[in-house]
Amino acid sequence: MPEMLLLENLVAGYGEAKVLDGCALRLDEGESLALLGRNGVGKSTLLMTLMGHTRVHGGTMRWLGQDLAGMARHRRAALGLGWVPQEREIFSALSVEENLTISALPGKWDLARIYGLFPRLKERRRNWGNELSGGEQQMLAIGRALMLNPKLLLLDEPLEGLAPVIVDQLCEAIGRMVKQEGQALVLVEQRVQQALQLTQRCVVLERGRVVHGADSQAQLQDMAMLDKWVGVRCSDAPAGNRFGMTGPLVAPLPAGTYS
Repeated sequence: MPEMLLLENLVAGYGEAKVLDGCALRLDEGESLALLGRNGVGKSTLLMTLMGHTRVHGGTMRWLGQDLAGMARHRRAALGLGWVPQEREIFSALSVEENLTISALPGKWDLARIYGLFPRLKERRRNWGNELSGGEQQMLAIGRALMLNPKLLLLDEPLEGLAPVIVDQLCEAIGRMVKQEGQALVLVEQRVQQALQLTQRCVVLERGRVVHGADSQAQLQDMAMLDKWVGVRCSDAPAGNRFGMTGPLVAPLPAGTYS
């Protein structure tokens, strides 16, 4: 598949503090990737670096063949990078529908498709942003990002702090985005099993660089390997995939390859 995103020896952080230190990663068109690791290893920083919110000290960062370093943030969005930050950042003084349409771009993701993905948003379309529950706000944040019709969607811990029933609804929606809609995405998530069930590939970050990569479905059968890097228990591995993904969706990576 054509290369979409390529990072080589990327060094980035905040001011003089370097969080990413030699990060290397490749993502091809239409792929979904779980970005795993303990707190503080650079997962959110990687997404923020792609969107232009950190200082890049060195290395290569290419998106669709173009150099991202120094590119304006709005230009990155126009080129097809969509981002849902942890803070969600919806417009509280706008209605649900206004939030969705205020910055929409032409493409397959329109209001009807978003309401089909999140029926609750259609029910609440005339409510203000500050009248929504946390789960509804997360649905709105994802829906608003999709209305930009991104080629790649970056999701930063979308399940954090939500009730189990809402987690299930969001997982169903993300699984549908990946499997039925072919949406490429990078998912940062502390819920390792859900992240693996929803994606095709996974990588693990440690101290700002990729230290492990695998097919997500294969990794679900070998959770013990992740214990060293993420702190999960092998006994937590699920018997099957609940969210519509079937595997293996991509060939296993050669040993030592993290792209």
